Amino acid sequence: MKIFFGTDGWRGIIGDEINPKSVEVVAQAFSDYLLNLYTEPKVAVGFDGRKYSKDFADIFASVLSGNKIKVFLSNKVIPTPALSFAVKNNLLSAGVMITASHNPPNYNGIKFKAEYGGPFLTEETLKVEKLLFKNVVKKNNSLINRVDLLTEYTEHLSSLIDFESIGISKINVLIDSMGGAGQNIIENILAKNGIHSSTIFATPDSNFYGRNAEPISRNLQPLSQTIKNSDYSIGLATDGDADRIGVVLDDGNFLSAQETILLIADFLINTKKLPGNIVKTSSVTNKLFKLIDEGRKIFDVQVGFKYICEKMISEDILFGCEESGGFGYKNHIPERDGILSALILCELLAKSRFTKLTELIEEKRKQFGYIFYDRIDMEYNKPNRLEILPKLFFNPPKYLAGLPVNSVQEFLSSRGIINGLKFNLQDFSRWLLIRASETEPLIRIYAEGNSDEEVKAILFSGEKLITEIE
Repeated sequence: MKIFFGTDGWRGIIGDEINPKSVEVVAQAFSDYLLNLYTEPKVAVGFDGRKYSKDFADIFASVLSGNKIKVFLSNKVIPTPALSFAVKNNLLSAGVMITASHNPPNYNGIKFKAEYGGPFLTEETLKVEKLLFKNVVKKNNSLINRVDLLTEYTEHLSSLIDFESIGISKINVLIDSMGGAGQNIIENILAKNGIHSSTIFATPDSNFYGRNAEPISRNLQPLSQTIKNSDYSIGLATDGDADRIGVVLDDGNFLSAQETILLIADFLINTKKLPGNIVKTSSVTNKLFKLIDEGRKIFDVQVGFKYICEKMISEDILFGCEESGGFGYKNHIPERDGILSALILCELLAKSRFTKLTELIEEKRKQFGYIFYDRIDMEYNKPNRLEILPKLFFNPPKYLAGLPVNSVQEFLSSRGIINGLKFNLQDFSRWLLIRASETEPLIRIYAEGNSDEEVKAILFSGEKLITEIE
C-alpha cells in the first residue's frame, strides 16, 4: 500500500488507494504526530459529499479517539473552509477534512489543517508521512463529539460582508454548487440578510451530477446556459469542497481566474481601502503590480496554496490568490474560501454603479487592459524531468520569443529541488513560468504577454527550451 502526500494532503482512487484500511493507517500516523506535539490534543474532523466521505471521517475520528485524542466530528457535510475556521476559532490542535476537492468522483482524500486554520506546511506533512505504518492502529469512539461546525463559520462570514449595500443594489445572484459541499450555504446567508438568490445543483452528489466539480469554463455549461438571457447579474460556482470559486458573466461567458483576481484585489485596495500586502502564486498575472500603492508589497511564491499560507501567517497579508481560483483573506483564515469569495464578489458588484457584471468588467478592462495568459501541460515521460530546471537555472537564456530576460526566479520543491523557474521578460508585464511535476509525467508551462499571439510565442519558446535541454 503506497501513500504519498502531495501539496495539499493525500488523494487517491477510492478502493484501490483510499479505503478503510489506508484511512486507518493515515489516521494512526496523524495521531502519533499530534501526540508528539501536544499533551491533550483536540481535533476537528469534517467531510464533503463524496462517496464514503462520511464513513472515512467516522473511521478517522475513531482512530483519533482510540489514541486518547478528543474529536469534534461534523454532524453534516461542510466546506473545507468551515473545518479550517473551526480549528482556528476554537483553538484546536489540528483539523482533518475528508475530501478530494475538485478531483474526479472516483477519488477521495484527506487534507490536514494546522492550528492556525490553514494547510499543513511541507515540513509538518513530511513528519506525518514518516510515521506511516509505524504503530498498530488503535480505535474506539469514547472521545468523539458530533457537533455543528457550520453555524459559527457562517456567522463569522456575515461579519465580513456589507449586506446592506448588496440589498440596496438589487443585484440578482445565481449560484452553482456543482453538487459539492457548498450546498445552498451562500443562498442561505444572503436570504438571512433579506437578499434573494438562486442555487442550482445544491444537494451534494457523489458523482457531481455527471461533471467534475472544478469551477472552470468547460464544467460550468449548466450555469452558463441558465444565466444567459436571464435577469441574473452574476454567476458564482464553488468546487467540490467549496474552497475555490469560478465566475460566469451575466451573458454566459466565463470570467478567468486571472481577471477575477484583479477585480477582487482592486476592490479590496481601492474601494474598501483595506491595509495589507498581497501574496500570489507565480502563475498569477503581473497586472496586480499596477494596483500597488506606496508601502504595499506583492510576494510571488511557488504554486500551491500552502506557500500562500506561509506568507499569510508570517506577514500582514490582505489577499492571497492562486490562478486556480483559490483565494484567502485578512481577518479570516489563511486558507482558500470559495464561499467568502462569492460573497465578496456580490459586495463588489453591489458597490459599483452597475447591476450586471459584464458592465463592470467592460469598465475595468478599459482601466487595466485585457489579460493575455495561457498555460500548456507538456507530457514528458523521460526520467530526467526533475533535472531540466536546475540545468536551466544555471544556464538561463538571454532572450525568449525575441524579448530580453530581465530576471529569473527559482522555486524549490518540498524536497529542496528547483522545480519552478519564472523568467521575467521585458517591462515585467511579460513572463514565462516552467514547472516540473513531482508526481506526474508533466512539465507545465505558463505565460503572460501583451497579446494572444505574444503569449503563444512565449509558450512556444518555453517548449523549445525543454526540448533543447533534453
